[in-house]
Amino acid sequence: FVALTSANIAEATTRTQSDPYEHFANITRTGTGAIATVDISAQTPNGSDFNPGLVWSKNRVDAVNHRMFSSLLAQPYYSLRPDVTNAVSTTQTDSLTAFGTGDYTLGADTAGPVVNANTKDYIDWVFGLGGTASTNEDGSIDSSVSVNQTLGMSVGTYTGNATGGATIGHGLNVTPGMVIVKNIDYGSGGWSVYHKDLNAVPEDYYIFLHTTSAAGDNASYWNDTAPTTSVFSIGSNDHVNRNTDTHMFIAFAPSEYISIGSYKGNANANGAFVPTLNSLGVPIQPLWNLSKKSSSTSSWFIVDAERPGYNPTDYLLANTNLVENPANVVDLVTGGLKHRIATDPNLSATYVYMAIGTPIIDVDGRIIAGK
Repeated sequence: FVALTSANIAEATTRTQSDPYEHFANITRTGTGAIATVDISAQTPNGSDFNPGLVWSKNRVDAVNHRMFSSLLAQPYYSLRPDVTNAVSTTQTDSLTAFGTGDYTLGADTAGPVVNANTKDYIDWVFGLGGTASTNEDGSIDSSVSVNQTLGMSVGTYTGNATGGATIGHGLNVTPGMVIVKNIDYGSGGWSVYHKDLNAVPEDYYIFLHTTSAAGDNASYWNDTAPTTSVFSIGSNDHVNRNTDTHMFIAFAPSEYISIGSYKGNANANGAFVPTLNSLGVPIQPLWNLSKKSSSTSSWFIVDAERPGYNPTDYLLANTNLVENPANVVDLVTGGLKHRIATDPNLSATYVYMAIGTPIIDVDGRIIAGK
């Protein structure tokens, strides 16, 4: 231990190994209706950047669909919509047009207001992966996976075989706490979610990202089999394993930057405090949080450190195309979430969450600050 003086506080330049902005960024921007390149380093507090592998974008002021772009899809402009079941969209060629080195490029959006309509405000949640996908043979079905083990996230694709008990390699080398699967070829394919706290036996349960429905018990999703450090299991359901269809998965594991867990709301304006602990048991200050009531119907709430840039935060709902809501639901604070509302997402019920943030102590024991 050393004296608590300014001389003994680590400089910003020494905290890079515990800098989440080397892997994730919240980017707010205004559309131009013209080709534009988004420079990640210009949007992060430390000037950090990374090569984006997945961009989840939402128009904040118009009721239009969420859009998700992945470097694993056949073209950069191919997009999925997390709030609906539609198959992958392949026609809007001038939406997101390229994943670059430390940046991504937006087209002029002439086919419709997807991600760059002139004067419209957007939020992009940008995730760094592991570059070009590689074949993973850990499961009974081969997957093509890009993985960032430091962040605790992998994105992959696989071809379904409609056989319950199939396994898919995720590449994380630790057990995922949350897995999202979308059949990208199937227009009725839901966004199926496994979460480690859905139930005492979570592998028996599934929940949908695109609806408000409560968790359900159905072995045809995860085959009633818990994920392991190398694979997750799927049943025969068309949502996760339709024969010959391509499916995309997003897997998250607890890491230095990721906290996955559950909490109980108290239905009080002096709301529940949720400690967001990382894989080392160290609290993180959330930069981004996704949460939903699991025991009954509820929306999926997304809050982040950029909207509006101070507490309490604004929110968007992952399961709808609604505009941003400044309802002041939660504070993002050192070590967790402090709810500020007596209603959803702080009802007297059980919620599940997944947060990405800054550890308040880095791996060398230095105290650092979040944003």
